[in-house]
Amino acid sequence: MQKVNLSTVSEFVLVDLSDAPEVRFLLFVLFLIVYLATMAGNITILVAIITDTSLHNPMYFFLGNLSLLDMLCPTVTAPKMLDALLLENKVISFTGCALQLFFLIDAVGTEIFLLAVMAYDRYVAICHPLQYMNIVSMELCAHLAIGTWVAGFFNSLLHTSLIFTLSFCDSNEVDQYYCDIPPMLALSCSPTYSRELVILLVAGVLGSSAFVVTLISYIYILLAILRMNSSESRHKAFSTCGSHLTVVCLFYGTTICTYVRPSSTYSPHQDRIVSMLYGILTPLLNPIIYSLRNKEVKCALRRMISWVRTAL
Repeated sequence: MQKVNLSTVSEFVLVDLSDAPEVRFLLFVLFLIVYLATMAGNITILVAIITDTSLHNPMYFFLGNLSLLDMLCPTVTAPKMLDALLLENKVISFTGCALQLFFLIDAVGTEIFLLAVMAYDRYVAICHPLQYMNIVSMELCAHLAIGTWVAGFFNSLLHTSLIFTLSFCDSNEVDQYYCDIPPMLALSCSPTYSRELVILLVAGVLGSSAFVVTLISYIYILLAILRMNSSESRHKAFSTCGSHLTVVCLFYGTTICTYVRPSSTYSPHQDRIVSMLYGILTPLLNPIIYSLRNKEVKCALRRMISWVRTAL
C-alpha cells in the first residue's frame, strides 16, 4: 500500500469491483443500463408532474423533489464507478473525494427529511381531508421543501468537515467504490472515537426525529383507515399511502445498515452490497413504485406518451 502523509495527500484510490476484464465490462454495461434507466424514469416522473395540471398538488410537488434526489444520489457515485470499470481509472483527488461524500450525504440526509414531510402530507390528506388544502398550502409546501434541502446541506457540511479534517497517513486506498463515511473512518490513522460519536449522535437525533414523524403519521393513518366504513375508501387510502410506505421501508432499511453503527463493525464487502441498494437500486425503483401503484401518475404518463406520439 502507498504510504502517505496528511500534508502530501492529494488523491485516494477507490476499490475495483472486479479484477477480471470481462467481468468489469459486464458490470459496466449493467450499471450503465441501471443508471440510464434511473435517470430516464425520474426525468419522466418530473416532466409528467410539471406538464400535467392534474398533478399540481402538494403530494406530487414532494414527489418531484424526491425524483430530483433520486437523480442526484446515483449521479454522485455512478460516473466514477463506470469510469473505473471501463478505463480502470480508480484514482480520485482529495477534493473530488470530499465533494463526492458531501453530495452523497446531502442527498441521503435530504431524502430522510423529505420522506418525513411526505408522511405528514399523507397524514393530513387521510386524517383531515376537508382541511387538507388549507393546512398543506403550496406556500407551506415550498417552505417544507426548502427546509429539507437546507437541513440536508448543513447536515452534510458537518459530516464532511468531520471526516476530511482527519489524518490519512497509513494508506490512501479507500475500501469502497466511492468515498463514504465508514470507509473513510476506517482509512484514517487519527483517533476517530469522538468524531464517530458526534456523527452517530447527529445522525441519530436527526434520523430518529424524521423516523418518529413518519412512524406517528402512519399510526394515525392506519387508525383512520381502520375506522373507514367503506372498503373502497380503505382501498383508496391504502393505495395512496402504499407507494410512499414502500419507499420509506426500502430507504430506511439500507441507510440504517450503512450509517447507524460504529466503524468497528465496518465490513467492506457487505457495505458495497448495501450501498448499491440505496445508492443505485432504490433511486431506480422509486419511479417504478410510484408509477405502478398510482393511478393519477399512470394516467399522466399515458397522456404524456400520447402527446409525444402526436407531436412526432
